[in-house]
Amino acid sequence: MNDVIHAIGFILTFGVLFMAIIVAEYVYWQRKGKSDVYNIKETAANITTGFLYKMFDGIAVALFIQFFYDYVRELGFQYTPSNLVLGIFLMFIAADFFFYWFHFSMHKVRWFWAVHVTHHSSTRMNFSTALRQNFLLDLNFGWVLWWVPLAIIGFDKTWTIIAIEINLAYQFFLHTELTNRIKGFDFFFNTPMHHRIHHGSNPDQIDTNFGGTLIIWDRIFGTFQSQDRAGTVAYGLTARQPTTLNPLRLNLDELFSMIGDVWRYKDLRILIKPPGWVDEQYPETAALDATEPKTA
Repeated sequence: MNDVIHAIGFILTFGVLFMAIIVAEYVYWQRKGKSDVYNIKETAANITTGFLYKMFDGIAVALFIQFFYDYVRELGFQYTPSNLVLGIFLMFIAADFFFYWFHFSMHKVRWFWAVHVTHHSSTRMNFSTALRQNFLLDLNFGWVLWWVPLAIIGFDKTWTIIAIEINLAYQFFLHTELTNRIKGFDFFFNTPMHHRIHHGSNPDQIDTNFGGTLIIWDRIFGTFQSQDRAGTVAYGLTARQPTTLNPLRLNLDELFSMIGDVWRYKDLRILIKPPGWVDEQYPETAALDATEPKTA
């Protein structure tokens, strides 16, 4: 029970900080005469989805993820660093490395995308967009791709939780149009400029810049895209863009769409294929659906 209380306290503390930053950014853009950066209804939806996500996430970590971590750690290499500083450094690097592949998978596997799509469905980029997350994230077990490798190596559970939370907290600050290029820093580290491209829906922007704290993984694995080549960023989705700001719809619509496709085509491959694969595999039906009127 204490773990649950600590998780909720942690969430509320960061929630107050993030809310203050969102308000400050809103006031800044209003004074600059750019009232289109924020939409009050969309911001409210983002905050609501973020609250639901972090409450479910905190409780999930406290109730079962940490115990699963302990179990896997016992079966792994049980790495114990001889130097504490070096051990912490390696853990933060490893946490970011495995986040890259976790994030990459969320874009390449529809089962994971059905949850991650909520975050990409905003047509605006501001600090509140960072909170636009799906409360089902821990229930589709995508977190296994991030947590399990760290447990197998043997990193201390408490430090792992801290590393993951710091990684996620850093990413909050990537969701803004306040800054442009940060020369030197942006070669190794992810920045708002890099992350804006990741949220783009134009061909040269899709499936790029997956890094969490570091952008170096994208440079190494060929998924990096620079501002010079990306062009003007268009936020949102290429297909099934939500026409509602209902937080539950933002969380569940793509999941139901995926389940509907599996039921319609009787094809379980849809779950593990990329999000657009079903339209390529069954183009005639997809074209028919595109002509049908959509309702919010």
